[in-house]
Amino acid sequence: MTANTHIPQGAASDDQQVKRSLILPGGGLRLSYVAGVLEVLFEHGLSFQHMDGTSGGSLNLAMLLSGLDAKNISERWRTLNMRDTIAFMPLHQCLSLKNFTAAASADGFRKKVYPHLGIDFERIRAAQGIEATFNLCHFASKTNVVIPHQQMTEDYLVAGMSLPGALPPVDIDGEIYLDSGFIQDANLMEAVKRGANEIWLVWIMGNISQYRSGVLDLYVQMLEMSANGALHKEFEQIQQINQRIEAGETVYGHQQPIRLHLIKPAHPLPLDSALYTGDISHAQLIELGKEDAQTYLNSMTKEGVPFEPQVTTMTTKTLGIQFKETMAGYFTLDETVPKKGAESGKQQRTKLAMHAQVDIDDIDQFVKTGAHPGGLGGTIDFEPLGKGMPAHSGVFNLFFPAEEPETKFMVYELGFNHQGQEYYLAGKKVVRDDLAFDLWSDTTTLYTTLHKGTDKEAEVIGAGILTLGVKDLVKLVSTITVLNADSTADKVKTVGKFGRFFMGELWETYGIRW
Repeated sequence: MTANTHIPQGAASDDQQVKRSLILPGGGLRLSYVAGVLEVLFEHGLSFQHMDGTSGGSLNLAMLLSGLDAKNISERWRTLNMRDTIAFMPLHQCLSLKNFTAAASADGFRKKVYPHLGIDFERIRAAQGIEATFNLCHFASKTNVVIPHQQMTEDYLVAGMSLPGALPPVDIDGEIYLDSGFIQDANLMEAVKRGANEIWLVWIMGNISQYRSGVLDLYVQMLEMSANGALHKEFEQIQQINQRIEAGETVYGHQQPIRLHLIKPAHPLPLDSALYTGDISHAQLIELGKEDAQTYLNSMTKEGVPFEPQVTTMTTKTLGIQFKETMAGYFTLDETVPKKGAESGKQQRTKLAMHAQVDIDDIDQFVKTGAHPGGLGGTIDFEPLGKGMPAHSGVFNLFFPAEEPETKFMVYELGFNHQGQEYYLAGKKVVRDDLAFDLWSDTTTLYTTLHKGTDKEAEVIGAGILTLGVKDLVKLVSTITVLNADSTADKVKTVGKFGRFFMGELWETYGIRW
């Protein structure tokens, strides 16, 4: 077979002494994220003289070595039918604790997934102009073994992504092989030994301080602990090598320190289960990979990041709520009292509309905090000034305690600029149980003032009353979105928590006479 001439090489480096290695660790089928990263890296002309794959990361490496470009790889991920990855073991084996080895077989990957992804083992073995390595666990010795791409087979690829309990181990020439993820999920030292002095690592294994519960999360956490622990150990090894190099020693042929560039998501990616339920798609993961790669390239330095554990740290995603709310009503300039402004506005037929978007990033923190703050953005329509004027700042508080007992405010404030002048629109709903049953009017009536300046302490130049109609309320409900939800269960839980809080506050105020 002719040599593979389609390995993405990019532009030649200005530094002829740079030898780059692309490290593609595991992470399940979520690794469509990496396809997005690859698109950006190759678009920026990066070339790699060595590539290394472990676990699911080997799928992307196999596609590259099969001659696919990054855009083709992304398209194949986008069109992957997740049902094709499922091939269950015989029922009697799954139900037998004594004979259980794995929940599924690799038949779906062999017969459907590998062909769909364009993986061609003859082309992989014939690839030239590149050094590529795959990692497997040799079960008898409990060690990681490296398979050069010239020796790669379908059995090796299956074995390299066969996590214990998920897929069965593979017997190759009388030896048992399986996924190396519990030993190490990224083989940086292989790159160093092959002369790479600039390592590009795409890391998606979660690394957060929160300890999660549930059978699936516990299994994943064990894998994350092993993967991150082994990676951090390699960081230590390379740190020591760099120290020896700086002291004048030549190590594995290196006379200059080895550098690291690391691309990762800010928060752990949803698990593979979210791909099966439809809570996230490969298209979304690809776009996220593009964003993270571009963000890193925009801020990177030649020195890269330190070989320190903290560079793999991610933050916990918090569940939140977002909704859009339009309130409109009569409003006029040269009035300072909302009721008078509404009356004058009605006579003059001048209205103001606030098109607001409320963002509550952390529903738990929102409920706990006394002021119940959220983010507010949007646009303002007011004919004397203009339409669609965008806000550059905003304040939102729900059931903010007032100085008067048994009174709370719903606060909506937007700062905006029009023709070089700063304005500040400040509104509040007064939630209070008066003698009449006024729950509806209290929660839908916004008493509003317009200030000429940057906050509500500035001069009042206009006033009025905005309201939320029944149609607008229905529209508001339809815009409710749960932020950072990985599953339908997360969405239901978050909306329920917000609903209980809202109704609880209303009951506390009005419930005595209900």
